[in-house]
Amino acid sequence: MQLTPQLLHAALEIAFDAGAHLIRFYHQPLQVQTKSDNTPVTQADLFVSRFLSEKLTALTPQFPVLSEESCDIPLAVRNRWQTYWLIDPLDGTQQFIRRTDQFSVLIALVHQNRPVLGIIHSPTLGKTYYAMQGFGAYKQTAEQTRRLQPRRLDPTRPLNIIVGSAAAAEKVRSILNPNFHYEFQLYGSSGLKSALVAEGVADCYIRLGQTGEWDTAAAEILLAESGGIIYDTRFRPLTYNQRESLINPDFIMGGDRQFHWEKIFRFNSP
Repeated sequence: MQLTPQLLHAALEIAFDAGAHLIRFYHQPLQVQTKSDNTPVTQADLFVSRFLSEKLTALTPQFPVLSEESCDIPLAVRNRWQTYWLIDPLDGTQQFIRRTDQFSVLIALVHQNRPVLGIIHSPTLGKTYYAMQGFGAYKQTAEQTRRLQPRRLDPTRPLNIIVGSAAAAEKVRSILNPNFHYEFQLYGSSGLKSALVAEGVADCYIRLGQTGEWDTAAAEILLAESGGIIYDTRFRPLTYNQRESLINPDFIMGGDRQFHWEKIFRFNSP
């Protein structure tokens, strides 16, 4: 499996087209259903899932596609995959329904159980974050494309933590080391929160709640190529396509992989 600028460019074009489809649905009345895990799904999720699956399959017929909306594939089948696309057609469905603009298309290419290419595309905000192993991480807008550089956190200022809600912020406060200072910002879409960490707008994103591997794969390579890190609550890497369940453990995304995150968070590990 060879990573090339041509492959990245083609995947970006597919992400942009998927975003255009989301915008079309965004300005129409939505039909919202509830999935078996009690999360919402709209016709936009389902349409864009099919669109991405078809386009990525046409791009690389040798690579399977695993989508949040069609993920009922047993590990006995998946564990034969050396390389596959992992997608979330609409990350931030709740924000899409509420018309907050904070949603994104997530596309990742996973090779030998590690993400090696990732795209986080926000069609309403006009921002696209992307990375490929060995090629760096970038933020693209209509005005410019710039490389995301590694950075070191300043321990003399409050640690900026991004979370999804005020309730999540209170939950996170309960596991913070009281000897440090913190500030919180609220934002939708797991992918966009991770992108803001990679960009340096936030220092870390912590999620104490259910997510899928499709929520973190693109973020993982984006952070890896910009000097960041993702840990579970035992400060170990996340895994991909190695368990029957595709549900992630709770995790921390940090913008500085050299920072001593274990000094900040007090988890009660079994």
